[in-house]
Amino acid sequence: MTCKKSSDNPVRRVFGRRQSRPLRKSQAEAFNTLLPVLCVPDDALSIDGRLTVTSLFKSLFTEYQLEIGFGSGEHLSTLLQKYPKIGFIGAEPFINGMATFLRDIKDKPHDNIRVHMDDALTLVHALCNTCIDKIYILNPDPWPKKRHHKRRIINQENLNQFVRILKHGGELIIATDVDDLAEWMVTQCSIHPELEWIAMSANDWKTPPKEWIETRYAFKGRSEGRNQTFLIFKKTLAN
Repeated sequence: MTCKKSSDNPVRRVFGRRQSRPLRKSQAEAFNTLLPVLCVPDDALSIDGRLTVTSLFKSLFTEYQLEIGFGSGEHLSTLLQKYPKIGFIGAEPFINGMATFLRDIKDKPHDNIRVHMDDALTLVHALCNTCIDKIYILNPDPWPKKRHHKRRIINQENLNQFVRILKHGGELIIATDVDDLAEWMVTQCSIHPELEWIAMSANDWKTPPKEWIETRYAFKGRSEGRNQTFLIFKKTLAN
């Protein structure tokens, strides 16, 4: 099994450096040991919508969840230990984050996790229809400059793909502490014909989801006075 660390795939759009600083010994050991075992194999990433999520695991699970851009993996590693009967897939293009995550799960059960160290969209395009129960996109890059807004991960083209792989009734769970980005994501998701915002009041987008795990990034933002906005959209039948 081989894994992609870079790609000329036309779907792939990763911006910025892939590695910010040298890996510590423990990170490098986990990275070199676990990535070849847990990665989504190259030949599965054919971007033709035929990759079955069950084919990535040795066992069947009750449901399957995807986290896009998991950073250092604090949220994902907590969930996969808490819910061993759920299959998780994590996409993170940056080496330091992936290495930290793999180091943290190295000595814990990890049969229910697969990872993709590249742009998540290459994986999303490869996955078959209606195979994912939940998609998490937590604190994505806000791309604050107007000329870079086209790089924001929440847009109509990407939402079409997220909706395609979500099961009916599946959830797209998004969080950010950037008010402008929160407004952007609400607008983009609300105009999509197959997504329904489940919030009933302002408290719903101010209150963390049931399974919320505060990461170091979220904690730092809160300590600096930035408040998280939590957005949950459910896949419904198109109007």
